[in-house]
This record gives sequence, structure tokens and C-alpha cells, in this order.
Amino acid sequence: MLISNRIKNTKISAIRKLTPFAKEAKQKGLKVYHMNIGQPDVATPKEYFEGLKSYDKKVLGYESSEGIDELRSAFSDFLKKNNIYYSPEEIYITNGGSEALLFSFLIMCDEGDEILVPEPYYSNYNTIASSCGVKLVPFKTSIDDGFHIKNKESIELGVTAKTRAILYSNPSNPTGVVYSINELQMIADVAYEKELYIISDEVYRELVYDGIKYESIFSIEKIRENLVLVDSLSKRYSVCGSRVGMIATKNKNLREEIVKLCQSRLSTSSVEQYTALSLLKIPMSYIESVRDLYQERRNEVCRILEKIEGVKIYKPEGAFYLIASLPVDDAEDFCKWLLTDFSINNETVMFAPAEGFYIDRELGKSQIRLSYCISVEDLEKALHILEEGLKVYNSKN
Repeated sequence: MLISNRIKNTKISAIRKLTPFAKEAKQKGLKVYHMNIGQPDVATPKEYFEGLKSYDKKVLGYESSEGIDELRSAFSDFLKKNNIYYSPEEIYITNGGSEALLFSFLIMCDEGDEILVPEPYYSNYNTIASSCGVKLVPFKTSIDDGFHIKNKESIELGVTAKTRAILYSNPSNPTGVVYSINELQMIADVAYEKELYIISDEVYRELVYDGIKYESIFSIEKIRENLVLVDSLSKRYSVCGSRVGMIATKNKNLREEIVKLCQSRLSTSSVEQYTALSLLKIPMSYIESVRDLYQERRNEVCRILEKIEGVKIYKPEGAFYLIASLPVDDAEDFCKWLLTDFSINNETVMFAPAEGFYIDRELGKSQIRLSYCISVEDLEKALHILEEGLKVYNSKN
């Protein structure tokens, strides 16, 4: 029986690639610190579970394909707090941010079309693109510049007759970079001049550190018809398992096509939509406290990594990720070795090899992406394992 080339050419997630080795380590009795994945250890707000308990419909039926009106209105009100203005009718509820991205690719691109992304990028962008027959084309950013966009020309170089959109996350997964309004203006100018869509993934919008003022590309008025905004509740409220996201656009033609895809999967979870309402009513002070917690963790991670010989980093400005360059030739082999052959006090650590976040995998060959959404105590133990592991690994290689 045949399997499509489209799916055979889709690569496994870089974030979970080493999961079988982590599973084996646990079966041996080792504790594994997971710095490979953005799964916060922050307690889910009690309001979520209270909302879950209060769901009292007698029949668990389909809801509107576009999402329940109450939740679309709640997202609209929430976005206004960041000076982002979409009416409820311009917002559609999706199964997490991932489905919003899938919808965007399917609507904007035919098979063989291209989407520009800053490199490194969230590895699942490539998974979704490949499954749609879409090619991601990178414009390069560097660890030396904290992964900021150098100039407009660096974006324009990737534009071809097949380019349909520019996609980025801000703040970025995997780099933690927060794009300035000048960088967003570069993206906006290229999109406007070349008549491209913009897909702005703003899942980590509130997790911005050091007093930096977050700007959404929505603030650039001339590109609002080009813009699709993707969001999710997963990270800011520590509800990754809830899978409630949204896609918003002012473009009427896009909205007509989004409805078709919403109807194709009938509706998103009834229970999760009603429960999500309770989250969006939580005061912003909750999110601010979570932001401060992650800033503290970022500071500790950077403090430790800067002292490890041969490790090169920058200070991320948002989200809870960073890319680190290690003094090894093959970071994937090293990460696998940590899980299979190295431990301290029956503990080891799992990272995501960074080559899976690049089109040109050689660029990430000696890099890892690490997530700092676990406690400071666990971060310190995990990075001690990294430091000692590097010494032993390099002495053997």
C-alpha cells in the first residue's frame, strides 16, 4: 500500500525527536529534566477547573463551527488590552494555534508555493508546511545579533514568484527574540510592496522582559488587510492540553475561506470553549506575575550558561526559549548521549537539537534549543548535568 510523498517528506518534530531515548532512560529509573519542550510547570489557574465543573449542559453537542459567540467576544476584548482591534466576527476559534496555522497555509498556498520565515523558526511550522505541500524559505538571522532581523533586503532576497506569505512568531519560539517596531516595519513593507500575506504568531505576546514594550504588527495600519493573527491560550495560562486557539483577520476574502475549513471539522471542543471563557476573565495581574517568574528563570539560565566553557548564548527578550551554541560537532548526538549514557545521581536532561529549527541544518548542527519553563531549582540541576556532560563527552570524542 502506498503512502503519499507529501507525508513521507514531512520530518518528525525536532522537539520530540529524542522522546524514545528519554522514555528508555525513565524505564531505567532515571529522572529526566525536560528542557526540550515548552510545557510550563506553572499551576493552571483554579478558574479553569472551576469553569470545567460549572459546565452543566445536558447534551454534549456541536457548537458553531466558527466558535461560540461568547468566546469570540472574549478574545476580542482581550486583544483590545494590547491595542489590537478585531471584532468578534473577525475571530474564529481553532484547535490550538496549530490549526490556525494549518488553515492559513491551506487558504494562502497551492502545492509548491512558498512562505518566508526567519531562520531559526518553530520546527512545527515545517511539519505543517510539508503536510500541505508548501515550501518554507528562510531569511537568516544570527545568534551574534540575538536573532534580530538585519535589514529589509535580507527578507526581500527570499521573495520569488511563488512566495505567498511571511510567517514569524513574536516573541519567537525558538529564539526568544522580540521584534522591534522597526523590524516589523521591514516585514510590513516587504509584504505590502510584494502583495504578500503576513502570518503573525503571537502566542507569547505577554511574555516580554526587561520592561520592553511589545508591539504587534497590527499597529501598522497599511497591512491590516494582508494580516492574519494567530493566538492561543496554552502558554500564558499554562493550559497546553486545552487546545484553544484563534485566527483573526480583517480580510473578508480570507474570512470566507476560513469558515469553510471551520465547517470541515464541524466544531472545536464544546467543553474547552466554555471553560476558556473563565481564563480570559482573569485579571492581567496574573499574566504579569507569570511573566516575572519566567524572567527570573531566564536570568538564572543565562547566568549559568555564560559560565560554561565553550557555550555561546545571547539574552532572550521574551517567550521562554533560547538557542545555545555548544562546543560539540553534533549537538543531536550529544543530546542523545545524555539520555543513553550519562547521568548524575540518577538524573539526566533532555534538550531539542537545534538543527530541526533550521532549513539549512548545518547552521544548527552544534546548537540546542532549551526551554526554561521549569523551576529554578530544576534548571540549576539540569544545567549542571549539561556542564559536566560536556566535559565527559568531549574527553571521549
